[in-house]
Amino acid sequence: MSDSLVIIPTYNEKENIERIIRKVFSLEVDFDILIVDDGSPDGTAEIVKQLQSIEFVGRLHIEERKGKLGLGTAYIHGFKWALARNYAFIFEMDADFSHNPDDLIRLRDSCKYKGADMTIGSRYIKGVNVVNWPMNRVLMSYFASAYVRLITRIDIQDATAGFVCFRREVLETIPLEKIKFVGYAFQIEMKFTAIQYGFNVVEIPIIFTDRTLGTSKMSTKIFKEAFFGVIQMKLGSLFKKYNR
Repeated sequence: MSDSLVIIPTYNEKENIERIIRKVFSLEVDFDILIVDDGSPDGTAEIVKQLQSIEFVGRLHIEERKGKLGLGTAYIHGFKWALARNYAFIFEMDADFSHNPDDLIRLRDSCKYKGADMTIGSRYIKGVNVVNWPMNRVLMSYFASAYVRLITRIDIQDATAGFVCFRREVLETIPLEKIKFVGYAFQIEMKFTAIQYGFNVVEIPIIFTDRTLGTSKMSTKIFKEAFFGVIQMKLGSLFKKYNR
């Protein structure tokens, strides 16, 4: 068993899922993988289970849920699964190769050897490192992070980033059952909460490449949740105590 678990939420990722699994398992550092599949009608889970039973026994795991329940709840489900086992480093990563699996090693090294409690693969820590996104999407993402900094006063350049490594202690400390948001606001809430608890949250630069296969899950509803949720989150924090 590896000390590192990569959690990959999926919904209709049959074009990408086998390739991403094989790539992660080809890395020079050993990672286990947990797929959290929200009832993909395209057969994503069946592909995973075949690989799990034939090639990657004990390293590849899957949790199947019924219906699209949201990115945030998928990760919370995965975090609790990981905490019930002996993983020291727990990762968030997309299935579509927008996050380069090679960067998993850099994220892990940051937490294991360089003092980070939570390491973010950041698109904006050194300029704008995004490939193949339309300009309106780049601007929306970039200014969303600027908006988060303005409201919350946290010094994170890529607040909506979904490529993250947590030390186990962070997820043991954050009350996961109280995390409210399910879309991209979930990513903001996890970073904000970790900082409020006094954890060392750092960013390292990555190059983000838009998916070439499958369909993006971004929607107006998700964006609105993030926009209004940030204000709600900040106001709520004024009445909370963050004790470790």
